[in-house]
Amino acid sequence: MSSSDNFVSARERLQPIIETITRASQEFERDPALVRNVVQDLKTAGLGRVRLPSRFGGYGASLKQSFSLLRDLATADSNLPQIFRAHFAFIEGRLRHAHKSAEWFDRVREGALFGAAMAERSDETGVSTQLSSDGNEFRLNGTKYYSTGTLYADWIIVWAAEGEQRAHVLVPSDAPGVTRIDDWDGFGQRLTGSGTTVFDNVLIGPTQVLDRSQPGNIPAHSYLAAYYQQFHLAALAGISAAVLRDAIDFVRPRTRTFGVPGKVVQREDSVVQGVVGRLSALAFSTSALVDRVSDALTEAEPAWLRGDTESVTFSEAEEAAFKAQQIVIDQTLEAANLLFEVGGASATSQIRNLDRHWRNARVLSSHNPAAQRRRELGDLALNDTPLWTPYREGLKKSLSKEPA
Repeated sequence: MSSSDNFVSARERLQPIIETITRASQEFERDPALVRNVVQDLKTAGLGRVRLPSRFGGYGASLKQSFSLLRDLATADSNLPQIFRAHFAFIEGRLRHAHKSAEWFDRVREGALFGAAMAERSDETGVSTQLSSDGNEFRLNGTKYYSTGTLYADWIIVWAAEGEQRAHVLVPSDAPGVTRIDDWDGFGQRLTGSGTTVFDNVLIGPTQVLDRSQPGNIPAHSYLAAYYQQFHLAALAGISAAVLRDAIDFVRPRTRTFGVPGKVVQREDSVVQGVVGRLSALAFSTSALVDRVSDALTEAEPAWLRGDTESVTFSEAEEAAFKAQQIVIDQTLEAANLLFEVGGASATSQIRNLDRHWRNARVLSSHNPAAQRRRELGDLALNDTPLWTPYREGLKKSLSKEPA
């Protein structure tokens, strides 16, 4: 069976679940247990191995196919792609090292879900979580915040300090000493499992340490940076599509238009038609930009897989993602706000929960410094200054000051 046929098979298995999520999503915030159930359904149906090559037991989806599917999932509920974000990025990172990743690909094939515990609260960028030697094994100690997806995960991806090095560690989520706390209190994306994770003297075997990097080598690649950004872009485009869907569903059965006396079929009102027309254009635009970033990542993928470190396609993919971010954020927020122009006060009913679209879009947009990215794009256009330069230089300085 070809990769294309495999992907068609994956979509056929996942589509009924996505349709169920669409019908139930307005209830998720009132009953979070529903999300845990659908995450399990998605795992069982094979969402976690969509991007895994067929030779490792996956569906072998292309980048564009996988982000198209994730955008559809976000249209059903935008929390769900974010729950799987670290998992997909983990696979993407290991594809570069496929020759030594068979054990982990086997776990993915068997249905394991990987979450991430990376961020820490501190006065400056750094890593205080420590990996220390304990004979032939190691011990992990520290606290991570915004551990997206970890509440649902079987394995947790952690960056830790090991002397002067940075260690990339995989930890079973149920290992003794691991505590996952559901304390994410954002007003949107409430169900992404982005709480605190505590590691208290957790035993780590040698095979759980994937790799190490020196302090001067930032443990992030521009290809993966663009890949991570694309997840948020796909989720935002999904929200734009969901806004259009919900506007149409709201308008079609209504026989009264605010400010117009008598009985009026709302779908025939020119003002309402104009609003829905704008929503359809916004959904089209955000989706098209996501596809454009997928194309840029696809151009960079061969260089990534062969271990190239200098290909210009990496920075081109990042540039595409940063430019798309400037437009997709504003257009999605516009759509989520404009939705209420078709419904008057009745559209604000908590039963409908239509405000979740704006709340989710606003929180997704806040995960990345769009204003800083805009300045960087200007600096690139005017002065040919590479993207991320201030961040990378600042991080190198902070790492050089850390004690061994």
